[in-house]
Amino acid sequence: MKYAVFNDDSTLQTCLIDGLHVIPDSAVKLSESLFFQITQETDGIWRREGDDIVKQPFPAVVPDYKQVVAAERYKREAAGVVVEGLHIETTRDSQALIASTGLAAVLDTNYRCNFKTLTGFVEIGSAQIIVIAKAVRAHVQACFDRELSLLRAIEAGEYRDEMLAEGWPDSSPPESANLQ
Repeated sequence: MKYAVFNDDSTLQTCLIDGLHVIPDSAVKLSESLFFQITQETDGIWRREGDDIVKQPFPAVVPDYKQVVAAERYKREAAGVVVEGLHIETTRDSQALIASTGLAAVLDTNYRCNFKTLTGFVEIGSAQIIVIAKAVRAHVQACFDRELSLLRAIEAGEYRDEMLAEGWPDSSPPESANLQ
């Protein structure tokens, strides 16, 4: 004999076979064909409705759009920028290093350093460091601004999936970025 045990919410917990399993009093006896269906058809949720056992489709999974947008912003934020031909990394670690280098440049207008870009080291001075720091900050802020815009669209019920690919800053510098 074959049996099914159901949870308190009437969803299937497990199937049991007499002689292999201990059969609890709450178990429901199954026909061979229904046992076969339940154990083979895993494309839905089996539940007990009164004396009937029925399969219902899985509930639709609604994406966590706020999380999807945040993940996209994080990816775009770290995509890097190009400032006057220099490919600048914009990961969180790089942002912190650039901010501290920018502070050194503000405190000492004669400050110079070997700055590592994505393509190698370049020697730059304080004015160049400040231009890079401003471009990185503008890029990162534009990413957060786009995220906020998308979150507002979600809250207003106006969000569409294609919006996720639109409106992000590109990796080129703002028109005012100039290292000369």
